Amino acid sequence: MTLEATLAALHLVAILTFVVFLSSQAALCRIEWMNAAVVERLARLDAIYGAAAMLMIGSGLARLLWGVKGASWYVSQPLFHIKITLVVVLALLSIWPSTMFRRWRRNLRATGALPDALEVKKVRRLVMMQAHGLPVVAVIAVFWARGW
Repeated sequence: MTLEATLAALHLVAILTFVVFLSSQAALCRIEWMNAAVVERLARLDAIYGAAAMLMIGSGLARLLWGVKGASWYVSQPLFHIKITLVVVLALLSIWPSTMFRRWRRNLRATGALPDALEVKKVRRLVMMQAHGLPVVAVIAVFWARGW
């Protein structure tokens, strides 16, 4: 029982950390706010966001493998598969912004150049898609936890 509670708590902390840093990226990734400090901050936020994502996935896998319900229960649930599919889609959507945040920081440090408006707009759109997709995952998890 202690293992289950620990795994659940770890998963929840990872999810909340993930949400905070994704929200921070969404708030800062705007052309009208873009300056050198924001470029640096976006890259740092993305590193923490990535670590939270890895912790979230790792703790979710730990719950799957070592949780009380067992892997066979999880994989037999249709909403589990929908949730995991959406998480994979969100992960794929995060690749381009993460790459761009690092590129922006590298270019800033090398040349002092800020990203152009069109690039920022494209990256922001992907960040916002992630930010709006995440609550869908949460709603699915709520229904799934209640046996729907």
